[in-house]
Amino acid sequence: MRRPPFAIFAGVRTPFLKAGGLAAALGADELGTIVARELLLRTGIDAARLDHVVTGNVGQPVHAANLSRVIALRAGVPASVPAYTVHRNCASGFEAVTQCADLLAVGRGRLFLALGTESMSNYPLLFGSRARDWFSALSKAKSLGAKLRSALRFRPSMMKPEVALLMGLTDPVAGMGMGETAEVLAREWQISREEQDRYAAASHAKALAHREILREETMDLVIGSTHVRDDDGVRADSTPERLAKLRAVFAKVQGSVTAGNASQITDGAVALLVGDPALSGEIGLEPLGLLEDFAYAGCDPARMGLGPVHAMARLLPADSGPALEAIDHFEINEAFAVQVLSCVAAAESDEFARRTLGRSTRLGRIPTDRLNPLGGAIALGHPVGASGARLVLSALLSLRRSQKRRALVSACIGGGQGAALLLTRS
Repeated sequence: MRRPPFAIFAGVRTPFLKAGGLAAALGADELGTIVARELLLRTGIDAARLDHVVTGNVGQPVHAANLSRVIALRAGVPASVPAYTVHRNCASGFEAVTQCADLLAVGRGRLFLALGTESMSNYPLLFGSRARDWFSALSKAKSLGAKLRSALRFRPSMMKPEVALLMGLTDPVAGMGMGETAEVLAREWQISREEQDRYAAASHAKALAHREILREETMDLVIGSTHVRDDDGVRADSTPERLAKLRAVFAKVQGSVTAGNASQITDGAVALLVGDPALSGEIGLEPLGLLEDFAYAGCDPARMGLGPVHAMARLLPADSGPALEAIDHFEINEAFAVQVLSCVAAAESDEFARRTLGRSTRLGRIPTDRLNPLGGAIALGHPVGASGARLVLSALLSLRRSQKRRALVSACIGGGQGAALLLTRS
């Protein structure tokens, strides 16, 4: 199906803040509400004009069923405007955008609010079936004697919790944590600890050097008496030498993936106003750019970090469409330094193209000077439901500044998938 043109008119995000820190008191619903209100105020859009609100989120809070609807109503969107929540792990922010593009393509609306939000601080602790059964029996006991007998069955071991965040970062099919899949790539693509640490240090250095530019994306966030504008995970002291002192986390023997060369666990939210570019005159907004096309692809869950290359291959077939050489700006979400470096190597590999992608020739070269030029999730953080939307916003603002034409944004997805979006400057 030939897709109608799809515009990203405007966007804004909160600063991305380290989990357990400044934004820990704000849930995903509150972060999403804050950024949605900000975007509606900045654009002056009458929220009644919206046809749908679509929100990407991974760790959906139990107190806000259908998170998107809660956010929409609290942000002042009329009750008549429907809303729904989408979840594609680390590409949930992309999914919100591409769902809106699909709605436009099938005539289900023309103007949409696409959001991504995540409060990784508020992922819960979970108690097992023994604790559940004990609480259930205690609540059902009627007499004092029955309550006492139930109470005496309590054992302290029942209260040992499972950490939902760690469970969510473990693939139940492959039986591997995301960091363990990164170690697989380090071995298979022979990417050293030193290379990973250099890449991670460069991510911090770029984000630090471009802090003023990054403020074009962010809003002022007031939390209690604290005013925040900048992402607080960016470090001036993340040098290769300092990163080399950190211990490997996911493989005790010859491991290379550390907390320093992996993405940060973060809270944050992003809002994008998207829809039919023909509305530009009516709403008084020139689009930042257009979504030209997009693709999702599956891959081996144990090598989920290569998902971007699989998605790029589907988005840019060898016999049609632009080649990688025609891309002016690349964003690959930095789940791990080794994951990005493996994607760059895989894109240039003829053997990988033939053996895995079913192509006769390599995908192409991703120039390092065009890749994540403002830094990435290693420095800025990775609030999983929001990162895809951030990449779209960041890439389009970068195209506007550079007056370049085309950007490719991509992410690996836990469970063995990849996403890739092709964007053009309006």
